[in-house]
Amino acid sequence: MQDFFSRKKSELGVSLNDVQRKAVLQTEGPLLLLASPGSGKTTTVIMRIGYLIEEKGVDPSRIKAVTFSRASASDMLERFQRFFPELPPVDFSTIHSFAFEVVRDHFRKTRTPYELIEGNLPSDEQALHKKIIIRKIFKTLVGENITDSQMEELTTYISYIKNKMISREEWATVKCEVPKAERILKEYEKFKRSHPTKLLVDFDDMLTIANDVLGSDRQLLWQYQQRYDYVLTDESQDTSLVQHAIMEKLVEEHKNLCVVADDDQSIYSWRGAEPQYLLDFKKVYPNAEILFMEQNYRSSKDIVTLANQFIKRNKNRYEKNMFTENPPHQDIQIKELSDYNDQAGYLVNEIKKMKELGETAVLYRNNSSSISLMNEFDRAGIPFYMKDADNRFFSHWIVEDVKNFMRMAFTDKRPDILEKIHLKFNAYLSKQQMQELMKVRNGESVFDNLVKYTSLKEYQMKPLKESRKIFADMKEMKPRLAIQTIRNQLGYEKAIEKMSKNLGFRMDYLLSILNTLEEIAADLTSLEDFANRLSHLESVLKNAKRKKGQNAVTFSTFHSSKGLEFERVYMIDLVNGVIPAQEDLDDPLLMEEATRLFYVGMTRAKKDLELITYRTKDGKNVGQSRFVGNVKYILDPPKPRSGSVRSGVVIGQRSEKEPVRKVKGVPYNPNAIKKAEELMAGIDVIHRVFGTGTIVEIVGDTMQIKFPTKEKTLSVATCLEMGLLELT
Repeated sequence: MQDFFSRKKSELGVSLNDVQRKAVLQTEGPLLLLASPGSGKTTTVIMRIGYLIEEKGVDPSRIKAVTFSRASASDMLERFQRFFPELPPVDFSTIHSFAFEVVRDHFRKTRTPYELIEGNLPSDEQALHKKIIIRKIFKTLVGENITDSQMEELTTYISYIKNKMISREEWATVKCEVPKAERILKEYEKFKRSHPTKLLVDFDDMLTIANDVLGSDRQLLWQYQQRYDYVLTDESQDTSLVQHAIMEKLVEEHKNLCVVADDDQSIYSWRGAEPQYLLDFKKVYPNAEILFMEQNYRSSKDIVTLANQFIKRNKNRYEKNMFTENPPHQDIQIKELSDYNDQAGYLVNEIKKMKELGETAVLYRNNSSSISLMNEFDRAGIPFYMKDADNRFFSHWIVEDVKNFMRMAFTDKRPDILEKIHLKFNAYLSKQQMQELMKVRNGESVFDNLVKYTSLKEYQMKPLKESRKIFADMKEMKPRLAIQTIRNQLGYEKAIEKMSKNLGFRMDYLLSILNTLEEIAADLTSLEDFANRLSHLESVLKNAKRKKGQNAVTFSTFHSSKGLEFERVYMIDLVNGVIPAQEDLDDPLLMEEATRLFYVGMTRAKKDLELITYRTKDGKNVGQSRFVGNVKYILDPPKPRSGSVRSGVVIGQRSEKEPVRKVKGVPYNPNAIKKAEELMAGIDVIHRVFGTGTIVEIVGDTMQIKFPTKEKTLSVATCLEMGLLELT
């Protein structure tokens, strides 16, 4: 055994620590390998596979390695071939490709014709494709065209239900903001099964059908069980219930299963990932061995110590202590800006001083954050790579509406443009009146033709005249003023507010698109400049996908950054409402996932980590992320002092006779305020934990936390339940 490790150290320069060696040697039976960030997970897994082949004589074809994504499968295969160039390749694949293999064998056996209806979207609207089918069903049931964001939410909803194995009777209990989501799903499932000549199958069906088949066809199950003697699953914190169920069936005979995961990096519950499965691993496999790979080789001691303390605020996790033998490098930086608009400019000024841009990343929770970054970095001539470049912003209907409003400012002779926006401004035109207008093809002003040829009501005449003048005035406006005019004077913002209520759109998200358009329009002098700028940025976005591996800054969401590492990391938009989001605050499980997401962002950094927050956005006060408050508290814990009572904090003494309040099931939070004396360390402590502008009042056993962005308060009971406060 020692010979194997010594040989690999001399051949590859790879040296494993004690836990990594145990993971390599523990080949029989179920093993859960919990790998902290930067702990050498992939190296350990590859060495384990090599050990099975070289030392135990296992045929490579008898080993199955399942990963979460094609990129991971490709990376593991490349690493294996580099470590063991003389060995035949092991079967590395995604869970979906394995499931498809099972489904294909089953359909061949049962002579069931089928067609896969997911993948690249065809241009033919008559093609059998998942999104085209859903688009048509949505149009029929809702009466509107589905938007890109609604399509994304609806397909996520469908995947969630399939991956969670939720019964049809419970579909209605799954939250989805898309109108008539449950009925759309039922019609979609019905359509797939009603084709006259074949069964229609999407990617999620591969998983559910494979699981059903392996559960019902014992002969087929036996064939797959006999094919593999050892099974390994990587990134298992991202695995769903149906995927776990497939793996359970595959290994139920020999149980030689190695599950590699980190419950602290489970960040995909919204698409069906099941982190609880890892916590219940011993219930499924009572004889399982659990190993903790806690040594971080990636990051400086400063970052590792902070991240390790931060993640302990979560309750539903394995108790781990990530550590490193790397030296300290630099304190974690926290930058508090006055306004959101200062953020991109600040980053540009900081990053343009650097030479090696490829070791710098800017991370954010939402893709929408990337647009303002892209605009500023492009203006400054700083190259950037976007790992998950998302073109939906430029094709969003809000952007298209604004462009159509501007087109109307240049020509009021095109009824086709007016038709697209007539319900979205103060014209009060009906669909019937619009149909009458569309029949008139005389090349005259649409406003004149509305008066002459349609059945306008008296109350419509004045607003129509006012709108005509506004459109005419807009032609000479600077773009930013024009957008503000569209929003306010033409009533577009009120129109989308009404649409949000009727169709379930997120109003705050739609407003953020308008605000971003205003940012892009800043300093531009004409509407033509604005249109050209949008086209240019759309082109820049497409090209950003091609800059991988070049000397360019990486822009990435927290989600997509998992598995990556950089010398310098900037985490931005760290305000309440973004991370954590409002829905996170209302759900303890989502709050824990948001904590894990923040943790993933921090642990991407090797040496330099900077957290960026701000006080205002779009003229409104926003509170710094409570996660930033937690970080401040960890970095600079308060030193209790008695005496004065600071402004905004009223502290009363609890009588010694009063019972200590204990709440069962409270998440562990090392940053919770435990004693009234800690509050007396000053208002800065409160701000550090709960955010700038927070007022805390405590009188006896009563506590009220008043947040600057909300009118409501949190009672002491709520604070206890959230683990923010402990009364001792």
